[in-house]
Amino acid sequence: MGEQGEVFAGPAYRDAVIDLLGTLAYGELSAFLRLAGDAELAPTLSAKAALSGLAVVEFHHYELLRDRLVGLDADPEAAMAPFVTAIEAFHERTAPTTWLEGLVKYYVGDGIATDFYREVSAFVDPETRDLVLGALADAGQAEFVVHEVRSAIEAEPALAGRLALWGRRLMGEALSQAQRVAADRDTFAVLLVGADGVPGAGLTEIVHMFGRITERHTKRLKSLGLST
Repeated sequence: MGEQGEVFAGPAYRDAVIDLLGTLAYGELSAFLRLAGDAELAPTLSAKAALSGLAVVEFHHYELLRDRLVGLDADPEAAMAPFVTAIEAFHERTAPTTWLEGLVKYYVGDGIATDFYREVSAFVDPETRDLVLGALADAGQAEFVVHEVRSAIEAEPALAGRLALWGRRLMGEALSQAQRVAADRDTFAVLLVGADGVPGAGLTEIVHMFGRITERHTKRLKSLGLST
């Protein structure tokens, strides 16, 4: 227990946690902004209200992460800055052209990111882990998106094939982004691979981790009624 406490208190670990919280915080802020914009395009008032509610939840998660960064004596904007380019590049390459594509992107893209950060949270202290898992908790988005997409496919079955292709494209882009972030930031390598006294998962476990993320993605597509 004492050795574990020393690991969690070390400078390398602190830097890794700040990077983890920084990328999560920007992801939540970006999700809030995009959901707020998507709400304006929603076809019904109930859909507008549902997306607006999800946007509020995302912003609350951002506030929790921001406050934790401040508690660590870190500048939230500086902590988020290294991840803006990668996250925005993902959104530029996966800009939806329809309301349904936007819903699938939110569900699938958010799900892949959630799986990645949940995996990483296994290597942080309990307080940080609880914060991360709380920020990643389903706020009702899964039920809402699954209902909307399945209803649309039931009304127009031809949509299923196109949306399945879209889902696979999102998977490729999201995994590339996650791998890029993990490789480009030494601090993530500290958490994942292990370094500077921080245990980490090791390279073999990282391979298994991305395999688990891929399996969960396949299950999400099936829950939407999309073939793989």
